[in-house]
Order: sequence, then structure tokens, then C-alpha cells
Amino acid sequence: MAIQLFVPHFRINECLEEIRECLEKGWTGLGFKTIEMENKWKEYTGLPHAHFLSSNTVGLHLALHMFKTEFGWVDGDEVISTPLTFVSTNHAIVYTNLLPVFADIDESLCLSPENIEQKITSRTRAVIFVGIGGNTGRYPEVVKLCKDRGLMLILDAAHMAGTRLNGKHVGHDADCTVFSFQAVKNLATADSGMICFPDQARDERVRKLTWLGINKDTYSRTYTQSSYKWMYDVDEIGFKYHGNSIMAAIGLVSLRYLDRDNAYRRQLVKWYQNCLANNELIRIVPIANECESSCHLFQIRVSNRDEILMALNEYEISPGVHYRDNTEYRLYNQAAGTCPKAHLASKEILSLPMHMSITERDVQTIADALKEVIKSKAG
Repeated sequence: MAIQLFVPHFRINECLEEIRECLEKGWTGLGFKTIEMENKWKEYTGLPHAHFLSSNTVGLHLALHMFKTEFGWVDGDEVISTPLTFVSTNHAIVYTNLLPVFADIDESLCLSPENIEQKITSRTRAVIFVGIGGNTGRYPEVVKLCKDRGLMLILDAAHMAGTRLNGKHVGHDADCTVFSFQAVKNLATADSGMICFPDQARDERVRKLTWLGINKDTYSRTYTQSSYKWMYDVDEIGFKYHGNSIMAAIGLVSLRYLDRDNAYRRQLVKWYQNCLANNELIRIVPIANECESSCHLFQIRVSNRDEILMALNEYEISPGVHYRDNTEYRLYNQAAGTCPKAHLASKEILSLPMHMSITERDVQTIADALKEVIKSKAG
């Protein structure tokens, strides 16, 4: 049987019990389970506010939309981002009629603080930092830079459920943090996410914006004592971005096991590192020393990456690529050539299988096949 890059792992009976409660109560949308998920997430992370969403992508859009309208940013103002990410990160900038400006990466594959600083102009308003694979890179330096330069900092924590930095869960020092609970993430549902602001006013506003700008959601109106449940106001144009109780029910089960699962993923990384050590043709992407990564990805860099990937498929091993340099896409190719390190990395990076069904023997099998393929290509 082929070894796949990602295989979601659900505790099926526990998930069905949580979903059964939604069905028995007749409440599958925004409501009691989404509230429970938010409270459990706040308890787990220590973050003061959390709002359950339909995806990470909508959360990034919401953050930029809120900051743009709050601070009076105008169309064409700039947001510094990375070209080495899933396109949703940069699409969110375009959704809000802002301009993505790409900064280069360092060896961690995260944004380089020095290159961010070089890309700042009089129209720069924000930075989106992507914690690729769960890695924090030089994130504390980016936090300081944004504070010193008066820039809003959005942490795209799609891969970072369970990532801790200096013992503290990520997200407490960003102006907004957005997590993903998509199907193959460490905390998996079918698709959902969480948006976390440090301040109550923005949390209150985002709750309205995710329900079309309505100032009282359906669940609140249903369980209010007032006879005028249909009496609500619309404060501003909003979106239909809220999460639902079915996704929250699955997420609650995943959250119970998140630390245990992440610990196993870190063990997988150690096995990979041991198997691939001292091979000059394989470079392992480093994780910051002070970072307890979620290890959503295990990434290496190799020459002739595409050939090696195809050769591994012959061994029934399915690695992946995270990600293609976004400036190679037609939508963003006006920035081609501006981030040479990210461009080179996108030609070399290879993500090896990482999921809860991978065993130590699987890791050895993958590593042996990888070394054999690389040796044959080098020869």
C-alpha cells in the first residue's frame, strides 16, 4: 500500500457522539457547539478571545477587512507577505483591494526580518507572517519590527495548532492570529478555523461581521427571553463566514488529542532526522531552538526535486511540495524575481509523509528509498 503524504485521523466513535448531540438538539449551525469549541480553544491556548469560522481563508480576509476599515487604509495600500505559502494567504490581501508585497525567506522558510524591513514603504500597513509547517522561524524579531514601525501583524497560523514558543502557545503577541482546522491539519475537521484578537472590541466586531453584520446571531435570538426575537440591527456590511456546530463537534474531539498527536509528530521528525543525518545531499529545514513546533510538515531540500519526487512515487511513496513560489502564478507574476531565496526553495523543498499512521518502520522505508533515489540521480 502506498505511503501517503497526509491521511486524516479521526476518532470516529467520539466524533459521532458529539455530532449526535447536535442532531438530537436540532442545532447544527452556529450555536452551542461552536461556543464550546471557542471556550476550549481559549482554555487550551491561553488566548483571551476566539471566534470559530468556516475556514482559515475567511479569517485572513476578515482581519484585513477589519483593519482596513478601522484605520482608513485605502485601495492599493501594501501588505507584506511571503511568496512561499498556500495562495489563500495572498488572495486574502487581494480580496480587500490591498497590494501584496513579497518579502524573502530565511533558512526556516519563514519571512526574513531583514527583507521585510527592506520592503517597507510609506504605504505599508501590515505584515502577514506564515508559520510554515508549524515553525516560528524568527517570529519574535518580526513582532518587534512591526511594533517599532507601527505595522499591524497578522499571524497566519494555519499550520500552528499546538505550536509553542518559549513555552507559550503562539498568537498572544500578534494583532490577529488565524488558525486552520481543515481536513488534513493537525486539529482536523472537514474545514473550519479560528480567528483570535487580543482585544474584546475587535472580537465583538468580528462576530457581527461573520454573520452578515447582524448584531445578534440566530442562536442568541433563539434563546433570548424577549418576545421580539426578530428585532435585530445591521451595523455594517458583513459576510457569512461563521463556523457550524458539526465542524465544532469534530474539532472538539481533535482538540482533546492535539498535544498527544503533536508529540507523536515530533517523534516522527526525530526519526526522520536520525535516518537522514550526515547526508550532504539532503538538507533538513531547521526548526527554531525555542520553538515547540506542531510539526505539521517535515521538509527537506534536495537538488533535482521533481525527479526525486517522481522516483519516490515508483516506490509507492507520495511526498508533497509546500509550496510553489506564488510569484510563478499569473496573478502574482508582476513580483517575479523579487524573492530569490523563496524561489530557489520552491524548487528544492520536499515534504515527507507526516500523519498519525506513519510508523518508525515507515520512516525508515521512506528514508532508505529517498537516499537510494538521490544516490542514483547523483550518479
